[in-house]
Amino acid sequence: MAEQVQMHLVYRAINKPLTIWGVERRLFFLALVIGGATFNYFGSLLSGIAMFGGLYATARWLTATDAQMIRILLNADRSRIEYDPGKRDHFEVEVLPQ
Repeated sequence: MAEQVQMHLVYRAINKPLTIWGVERRLFFLALVIGGATFNYFGSLLSGIAMFGGLYATARWLTATDAQMIRILLNADRSRIEYDPGKRDHFEVEVLPQ
């Protein structure tokens, strides 16, 4: 018997990342908190705004490039060495003439 292909409707909004001002929401709140912490530490509104602006621009670029890059980078240290080519030692390959 041939199996029938089933089609299921999926709304486009389900596959979009949640963003605030074009930035993934966790990165936005991270930039906001670090900007606020900079303002409190240095006591300068300009330094807080500059830190938030720089982190916001970086987060917007990162969200436009690849929204999952932060998750991949944070989880990379948990992977075993044989799966991460950046953690392996370099080795020499010698090809012998026949």
